[in-house]
Amino acid sequence: MRTVITLLLVTLSHIAMVQPAMAKPLTVFAASSMTNAVNELAQTFEHKYGIEVRAVYAGSSSLARQIQREAPADVFISANARWVDYLVSQKVISSDDIQHIARNKLVLITSKSKGEVRSFDISNQSDWQRYLNDDRIAIGQVNAVPAGIYAKQALESLKLWSTVRSQLAPVNNVRQVLALVDRKEAPLGIVYSSDLMASDGVTKLAEFPASSHDAIDYPLVTLNHDMQTKQFAEFVASEQGQTILRQHGFITDKEAKL
Repeated sequence: MRTVITLLLVTLSHIAMVQPAMAKPLTVFAASSMTNAVNELAQTFEHKYGIEVRAVYAGSSSLARQIQREAPADVFISANARWVDYLVSQKVISSDDIQHIARNKLVLITSKSKGEVRSFDISNQSDWQRYLNDDRIAIGQVNAVPAGIYAKQALESLKLWSTVRSQLAPVNNVRQVLALVDRKEAPLGIVYSSDLMASDGVTKLAEFPASSHDAIDYPLVTLNHDMQTKQFAEFVASEQGQTILRQHGFITDKEAKL
């Protein structure tokens, strides 16, 4: 009997040794504009590698500050390089752990309920006032939220800033901009072109010239050297990951080079 028990214990011990340890969940901090894309990336990665992904979405500035305060994140995807550069300058991350995964465009949106717009000259003050009247433009905070920073650059470049600055409705991220325009609480909003896929209630009114603002790049930062963190970064950069990003309206490096 003792021999049987001993053999059983040895067998169970051997099974425990060969069974892989349960991987801890992977935490991804991502800009709000990446919500739908990262949700699909996470689901596909979980299915492929069996590793749970927990995504946290907010404005890039808010996420960067949380990372600076040692929030337990494994990956950070920012909507611009500014906040990633800030973390590098604060010696929170290394530039060696950064890779650029996608690009975007800046667009002006309105509610679909306004009907089809035949023409809108984005550099024409009269066209802006025709839509605005005494209402406001939904926009990301121009001193912190990447979409707001790009929007201010574009408005200044087009000589519109002094005209519209008193009619801004600044919010914490682009999804809030979408919501305000979708609910008709603001007649105009400035978001990324990929955000158009996240709402059925808004439509593109015009596209800002790429030359009117800094390039809209999305850096991915690995915040540790865990194997699953590396696997996720490699998956996002893979053809499968890049295809998912393209399907959600982002511009990948492959497209940008065409």
